[in-house]
Amino acid sequence: MRIAVDAHAVGRKLTGNETYIRNIVRELATLGDDHEYHAYVSAPGAENLIPSRFTVHKVSNNPFRRLGFDFPTDLRRLRPDVLHVQYTAPLACPVPVVVSIHDISYLDHPEFFPTTRAWQLRVTVARTVRKAARILTLSEYSRNAILRAYRVPEDRVEVIPLGVDPCFCTMDHDTAYRWVRERYGIPGPYVLTVGDLQPRKNQVGLVDAFAGLMRERPELPHHLVFAGKENWHGQQVREAARRSGFADRIHFTGFVDDADLRRLYCGCDVFAFPSFYEGFGLPVVEAMACGRAVACSDATSLPEVADSAALLFDPNSRDQMAKALRDLLIEPELRARMERLGLQNAARFSWREAAGRTRDAYEAAVGASRREPARAAVRS
Repeated sequence: MRIAVDAHAVGRKLTGNETYIRNIVRELATLGDDHEYHAYVSAPGAENLIPSRFTVHKVSNNPFRRLGFDFPTDLRRLRPDVLHVQYTAPLACPVPVVVSIHDISYLDHPEFFPTTRAWQLRVTVARTVRKAARILTLSEYSRNAILRAYRVPEDRVEVIPLGVDPCFCTMDHDTAYRWVRERYGIPGPYVLTVGDLQPRKNQVGLVDAFAGLMRERPELPHHLVFAGKENWHGQQVREAARRSGFADRIHFTGFVDDADLRRLYCGCDVFAFPSFYEGFGLPVVEAMACGRAVACSDATSLPEVADSAALLFDPNSRDQMAKALRDLLIEPELRARMERLGLQNAARFSWREAAGRTRDAYEAAVGASRREPARAAVRS
């Protein structure tokens, strides 16, 4: 079977989308099957990040050219048995499609997106869903949301959770903290959050909760660290930090690679994830794999993913958020217990298993597409 994968996110610092496809591609290359794999990339140097088992093809960085011309042209030449995409398939796609839809926040909360981006996703994802032979998503929450929004047959939508990269593992807390202090100039113990600066991540709410906690407990020496790419919402988050009264204790690292991110996780006292909406919430599991206690939102998929190994709070309640952070920071026994539970929970998530189940979805999609002409011939 000839399998093509849209890997244009690789090398473009597209955070969740890039993390997903890089890990799936890496593990597909190790599965030991007889399939022929092809990857389509667009970022300069991205071909160096693709395993040698894949034949690499270049497509344009421009989404209109990539989806409207490059992909359709090369797919007609290559004639793969199946194409795997995230969210959006090429126009005039001549082969069966497996689509990964991590969440439908663009439908449920379009206010979290620039207007044109929300509109584009509504149109292109709906078109892709109609064509897709299989739809993959990350949680039961997202599966139910997709079924409700698109009214597709239930057997076409499959939950395949994300995995945790082996690089996210425990290391000595003090060693990691000293490295973070020297690398990023953070002079005290810290609470960490990870994610692009965007409205649905609720970083403004976390700033407010942190400031409230520091006023309530002035003896706490902690700082607040945001690790994530600057985005269109970044200015609002920084303005909230300036207004908080604790601007000197709130830090922004920008985008960090996995090696730095592991040290940031391992060096923090508590990991906070206040998101309003997640299809999965991978940073929660990565922090747990690094042995950190987690306080996270009780919204959307997060209770399913955290599975009683985190302190949950209402993301709309600054008081609940501050209380969860306070309890973990001032109660060492509670923090140690949540660290143990988090390590156990993180062990549930494997990229190898995710890739194996994704390959099975490719095979099922190809099998279904081959049966359709046979059934049509019998009917005629």
